[in-house]
Amino acid sequence: MSRINTNVQSLIARRALNVNNLSLNQALERLSTGLRINTGKDDPAGLIASETLRSSIRAIGQAISNANRADTIVAVAEGGLQELSSLLLDLEALVDQSSNQAGLTDDEVAANQLQIDSILQSINRIADSTAFGDKKLLNGSLSFTTSGVNINEATGAALNHLNRVQINSAKLPAGGFRQVTVRVVTRSQLAYTSSVGAGTNGAGVRNGTIARTTTLQVRGIYGSDIISFASGTSTTDIATRINQSKELTGVSATASAATGGPRSLILQSTTYGTDAFVSVSVLENVSTAFVAQAADVTDYGVDGTVTINGGNAVVKGLDASVRSGSLSLDLTFTPSFGGTTGSQSSFEITGGGAIFQISPDLGLTGQESVGVTEVSTAKLGNTGVGFLSTLGSGLANDLKSKRFATAQRIVREAVNQVALLRGRLGGFQKDTLESTINSLGVALENVTAAESAIRDADFAAETSSLTRAQILVNSSTTVLQIANTQPQNALALLG
Repeated sequence: MSRINTNVQSLIARRALNVNNLSLNQALERLSTGLRINTGKDDPAGLIASETLRSSIRAIGQAISNANRADTIVAVAEGGLQELSSLLLDLEALVDQSSNQAGLTDDEVAANQLQIDSILQSINRIADSTAFGDKKLLNGSLSFTTSGVNINEATGAALNHLNRVQINSAKLPAGGFRQVTVRVVTRSQLAYTSSVGAGTNGAGVRNGTIARTTTLQVRGIYGSDIISFASGTSTTDIATRINQSKELTGVSATASAATGGPRSLILQSTTYGTDAFVSVSVLENVSTAFVAQAADVTDYGVDGTVTINGGNAVVKGLDASVRSGSLSLDLTFTPSFGGTTGSQSSFEITGGGAIFQISPDLGLTGQESVGVTEVSTAKLGNTGVGFLSTLGSGLANDLKSKRFATAQRIVREAVNQVALLRGRLGGFQKDTLESTINSLGVALENVTAAESAIRDADFAAETSSLTRAQILVNSSTTVLQIANTQPQNALALLG
């Protein structure tokens, strides 16, 4: 080299050394952090994709946490309901035992009533005290709120349309409401039969009485009774005798007020729908007791057709229910509404319910809600048979009233309501929460793997890069040293 002002070889060696140092530093950084992308300049497009996936990972992880928390809350509520079920079974045993009137003393019946009162108090206590933290679970605070529904209240001269509204789940927009429109397309019907007595007055004109002594077997949804009538018994007296067994049979009777002829005896079920029936068997004097009366007559009720928000509902008597992804509810109509074709009503679901966000994407599609109704003695039961609270001392269905059959039906209705609520909560845990947790777990694995493939360092590749960079740095340093000494060779020309 004969030029000393510009050492081109040194510049080349220095540039190569800088490049190799950058490669060495990068390899060291990746191996020390375990990440391929540490800053945006490492891979701008990869950084964007990685941050998007990291957001998804965080959302999925939180959704799994939310679902686990929801499962814990529901489990606490179900635990309280399990104890309620045990108390209700004990309550039925006490009612059934007390109905064995000849086998119990008055003191034993009084002791049973005291125990019933204690059970009712325990039910109310559990309903009020079952909580997750400071959140009450069974006192109705997690039930849905409605507008336009005044159950069992009168509006002017007309009764309200609904005896019961139970909203199991509903998806409501933030700050909004969901309107529910109910329309009776065809009415539900009672079971019904009618007869006219063959008896006549002194002028030979039929007057609706029994022509000859007869015995009837009346059967309905609750049971049967055999009743005998003397010749000449009036239609009104026959209806009165049958109504005395209404609680036993589920069949009521009226004497029609038709003019221009004898009164008819009308028998009808006390409940609506296909489960209800009226069966009358004439066991004595079939041909002469009633006019054209067959020995056996049976009629069944009819389940109507109801639409809720335009979709067909499942109807059983005066009960209607609908199940969809955005709305699940059960309604019980008043007889005047459910028994009238063309009836229509609407109300609004305005809020409430236990709402759980169990999806990574926030919004209605990621929400699941469940309505947990109040399970106090004032709410267990229904307007048809009565409520559990009426079994308390001094009330309509206590043991002194001897209305054991009614009391049993109330308790069984309460047992059924608690069992259905437990079943809904159990189904929510198993079919919604557990399946969601499992599916989100798989999604978390896959998304994390995708993010790792973009952002994490490949240690095998980075170790090779480190070794290569170390060798190149060492060689570049040596070359730079040699390049810097070469200009000194020009001194030899000076002699």
